[in-house]
Amino acid sequence: MLAVRELAAGYGPVEVLRGVDLEVGAGEIVALLGPNGAGKTTLNRVVSGLLRPRAGEVRFDGAELSRLPPQAIVEAGLVHVPEGRRVFPDLSVHENLLLGAYRRGRSRRAANLERVYGLFPRLAERRRQAAGTLSGGEQQMLAIGRALMAEPRLLILDEPSLGLAPLVVEQVLELLVELNRAGLAVLLVEQNVVQSLAVARRAYVLEQGRIVAAGPSDTLLADERLRRAYLGL
Repeated sequence: MLAVRELAAGYGPVEVLRGVDLEVGAGEIVALLGPNGAGKTTLNRVVSGLLRPRAGEVRFDGAELSRLPPQAIVEAGLVHVPEGRRVFPDLSVHENLLLGAYRRGRSRRAANLERVYGLFPRLAERRRQAAGTLSGGEQQMLAIGRALMAEPRLLILDEPSLGLAPLVVEQVLELLVELNRAGLAVLLVEQNVVQSLAVARRAYVLEQGRIVAAGPSDTLLADERLRRAYLGL
């Protein structure tokens, strides 16, 4: 579904990504792991059309995405939940969700709203509340719900556990598994190694802009060298 090949990208004279290869197949949860500064967010920005690559390509269902604007990438079904949630704080929960269907899923907006409220009953209770007054966990639910309003075929989640209590992180990951069982492909970009590998089928480890390890999650967890050097275990 998603194929990244020999991807290079950066900012000004700084090269961040150096020949990255990565794939996400239909129906998979794939984890991208790495410390702060490894290049994870830069990769997300390139895939989502927010940053132009310097070399390489990004393909989604065989179509080249590297030169498309972000709105066209969303329309194709690739939707990105950014680090830090990025909800609109002065708009209500309901209004934030409606904005998720601006480019894709507009004709089924009412049905998708009911689906999101069913997945997140707490959002239904707070539908008229300003998003900026929600807790961190509730804002993460809102960010994911807003993305689901666009009917994604592949959902990219950038650090969804950041700043959340362990119980809330567990709930978010359980939801991802449930969505995946319904057919949604997920690229989970995280520093939270153990929990990410518990839900992902495969994983990549990114360090200093390069993929330094890749394979089935259980294989990476069992490799003592990787556990010490890259996974912090």
